[in-house]
Amino acid sequence: MNYLKHIGKYFIMLGRVFKKPQRSKVFYEALMKEIEDLGLKSLGIIMFISFFIGGVIAMQTALNLENPFIPKSLVGFAAKRSIILEFAPTFCSIILAGKVGSYITSSIGTMRVTEQIDALEVMGINSLNHLVLPKIIATVFFYPFLISLGMFLGILGGWVSGVLSGLFSGVDYIEGIQSDFKPFLLVYAIVKTLIFAFLIATVPSYHGYYVKGGSIAVGRASTQSVVWTTILIVIANYFLTQMLLT
Repeated sequence: MNYLKHIGKYFIMLGRVFKKPQRSKVFYEALMKEIEDLGLKSLGIIMFISFFIGGVIAMQTALNLENPFIPKSLVGFAAKRSIILEFAPTFCSIILAGKVGSYITSSIGTMRVTEQIDALEVMGINSLNHLVLPKIIATVFFYPFLISLGMFLGILGGWVSGVLSGLFSGVDYIEGIQSDFKPFLLVYAIVKTLIFAFLIATVPSYHGYYVKGGSIAVGRASTQSVVWTTILIVIANYFLTQMLLT
């Protein structure tokens, strides 16, 4: 029953988020700030992890292809599929859930325990719309670009690792990338990213908005928000894969 209570409060919160919008100038300024905090400041970690994980995927694939009858181009093909289907949209979203989710929960939770949200309500401002909607729009519109960059750097990292290690040639790797390319896989990855971005913005916001207590409660809520966002991303990943690919 406790889980049902939280699910109900979550959807009630979403209903309030999309009601009574604020003035356009105030909303635009808040949106630009959220794009910087939630998107631009995450570029570095996504670029770094994508490049090196792509290299590791390519090297591990090459090391497991010991049969001489298997073409080396299979390394590029396998790396491309792994990065586009799972690594970039799912693994990077889980990383963002940890980095961005804890920030969202702690920032909103701090406003709650210091009664800043109560002050907004007293002034007649829809606090959920003011605090949460810019985060949703910032993540939903910016994260597809972030994940697309992760795909590119992951594949590039695989090429660089092969050239530097000598496990496979760059020509074979590029041939594998170009073989049997299906544009729908990119659509699948972007759809997953949009759903994950929505979860990353709303679940931590829920935990922060309804936190009770002091600074210790805010820290506990930040941990819970990261855990639950990760769990929901994994569950959504399963159902989206089943619906879109099978």
